[in-house]
Amino acid sequence: MDGTGRPGFGEVLRGHRRAARLTLEQLAEISGVSARTLSDMERGRSRGPQVRTVTALADALKLDGSGRTRLIELARDGRLRDHWTRRSGLCELPRSVEDFTGRTGELIWLSELVYAESAPGVGVVGLVTGSAGLGKTTFAVRAAHAVRPSFPDGVLFLDLFGMSQRPLAAQDALGLLLRALGVADQHVPGDPQERASLYRSLLRDKRVLVVLDNAASEEQVRPLLPGGGASRALITTRRLLAGLEGVRRLALGPMPLPESRELLAGILGERSARDGESTLTRLAESCGGLPLALRIIGNRLLSRPGWDAAELAARLADEERRLAQFTAGDLKIANAFGMSYEQLADSARRVFRSLAVLPGRDFDAAVTAVAGGVPIEDAWDALDELVDLGLLQDSAEGRYRFHDLVRLFARERLQEEETAAGRRALSERVTSWLLRMATMSGRWFEPGYGRPDRPDPDLAAQSSAEEADRWLRSHVDNWLGAMRASVGDRPSLVLDCAESMHWYSERWVHGPHWHEVFTLGAQAAAALGDLAQQATQLNYLAWLHSVPPRDPKAMLGYAAEALELATRAGDMAQTAWSHEYTGAALHVLGQLDEAIVMSLRAAEIFKGLDDMDSYVQSLASVANCLRDGGRHEEALEQYLALLALMDEGTGMTASVVAHSRPFALIRVGQCLGHLGRRAEAIVTLGEATDLLDGLRVSDYRHATALEALAALLAEDGRAGESRRAYVRAAQMFESIGDTGAAGRCRTRTGAAS
Repeated sequence: MDGTGRPGFGEVLRGHRRAARLTLEQLAEISGVSARTLSDMERGRSRGPQVRTVTALADALKLDGSGRTRLIELARDGRLRDHWTRRSGLCELPRSVEDFTGRTGELIWLSELVYAESAPGVGVVGLVTGSAGLGKTTFAVRAAHAVRPSFPDGVLFLDLFGMSQRPLAAQDALGLLLRALGVADQHVPGDPQERASLYRSLLRDKRVLVVLDNAASEEQVRPLLPGGGASRALITTRRLLAGLEGVRRLALGPMPLPESRELLAGILGERSARDGESTLTRLAESCGGLPLALRIIGNRLLSRPGWDAAELAARLADEERRLAQFTAGDLKIANAFGMSYEQLADSARRVFRSLAVLPGRDFDAAVTAVAGGVPIEDAWDALDELVDLGLLQDSAEGRYRFHDLVRLFARERLQEEETAAGRRALSERVTSWLLRMATMSGRWFEPGYGRPDRPDPDLAAQSSAEEADRWLRSHVDNWLGAMRASVGDRPSLVLDCAESMHWYSERWVHGPHWHEVFTLGAQAAAALGDLAQQATQLNYLAWLHSVPPRDPKAMLGYAAEALELATRAGDMAQTAWSHEYTGAALHVLGQLDEAIVMSLRAAEIFKGLDDMDSYVQSLASVANCLRDGGRHEEALEQYLALLALMDEGTGMTASVVAHSRPFALIRVGQCLGHLGRRAEAIVTLGEATDLLDGLRVSDYRHATALEALAALLAEDGRAGESRRAYVRAAQMFESIGDTGAAGRCRTRTGAAS
């Protein structure tokens, strides 16, 4: 009924549908109106559909004459009633932007919220969170317009001014909402609890969507939430509002690059074709997926038709100038970030701007405590506050990161609010700590060091080499950035750090940063005038280029330079290593006889120095040349002799033996395979790969051994074992970026079946 005792639009529509013997789904298919919308109409949730919708229904039901006229008039009456049931001008939903782009999954989330079920007395509430500039309000307005037909009693919108110094009080918000719901001023209760009770009772009997934008706190929004019934509430906020119970949460993130480019093109309209897709992509990348940043850039270009978009993209590429470019009229992205910054406690502000000196993209609480100059417990509190306000992003691993533009804002605050001396002291404190931590962590893997006798307090959490390994990997951007920043004014710290990475680099042999690490080490040694250490770092670079994909030309260049410096310094060990790496380069070039000469020369020097670890390595290089020259019997004899030296305890370091033994076994297994001794080869390669698993070594040598083992198993008719070995080899090759070898192993996996 429509309140006058007469059938309303929904009842009349249902009667016509049943008279036509149509289900909701059948009528939906004929009319083009969704079954869900039809259901809302028949149940009175949508009492005044638009003229085009009613016309489509009348056509589908084949109504004419008075029946058609009556249905159209009832719809019109419903629209008028919806309009006059509440005061116009109060809490009106703002207009949506025409160029709204993307957020498809998020819009589906909201449409599902409309029809979500809840426990009795519990209102359905959606909470949209996200940092400044992500378009939370724009999204909420667009979504509210999209679901408006499902709320015949209205859609209310209220800005709670959560980021201002004086957010809207809950009782003032209730007063505005009650008036918007049609309550006369004189009937609005003065008592806050009575206001909230009246508000909930009105919502219970209506189907209203209340959009509460820019919320400040749980305390502010709790009285504004429906207590059950068909009404819904949608909250947007920069804060997480973790104290709200029973709400459905949506964390709005940055837009993907394709959607960002599409939004920018939509803002620019016809101009986008002139600017070109590559320029739009560069502009969109600089905006970091923030719709506000995209709109500012789009508006700037639209307001200046003569501007060259490529020139603006070049300006945005300059980090020092980028933040200043995000200004268009009264839109300024720094202001959006500044509103969140102003909400922070003074201690959290200091931590926030101090984090701008970190060279890496992410960080943990320990380095935050160092940067902020606070205890770890205070660092956790500050990080929680920064995440809560969307100024930092967190992860399940206890790592935090800035959005790129927020980092630039933090850097700007640091520049404005700290003295030059303060900034310099902060940078020195952080980089010194990072270099010290990296050096101590790297030495876990160096023979003669291992676990420190007197552990640094900051290393208390590192009770094993595995924990040191995790720290080095997760903080690599930070400690490498500290090396870059310090090579000019603190070269001794940089050199110590580079030297401590020598043995560790074997464990992470395919890391992309080792060339820079040892180059910085060589530069630091040169700055200190230490010829021997400069030769050492250059020899490390020669070794690095022996790792696939090998570069023998670079190996020869670095080894020759190292030899010249080692000779001047009188350093026989580095002289020997220069010979060894020269031999390795000649081996790659196929000059096996010359390579053997160089490795034997190195072995002779190492033996004279009583350096058995290096002596064995040079002899292994000789055996490698014999093997690759097809002299498998001689090579096998040499490898077995080396294994005997390792087992006899002839002055070799235990940790070096543990590391070297599996690689010697790999060579033995390969030679046995070439000599047709398949069963022995399978056993030997299996032992080698088991040892490497125990050492947690996952590199090209391990992958190559698995591939060789898989081939031998296939020849032996052990298809299942062969297939498993090929799969592991493929995964390992894939992890180190050798897609060709990975593909080869996957192909052979099928053959092994």
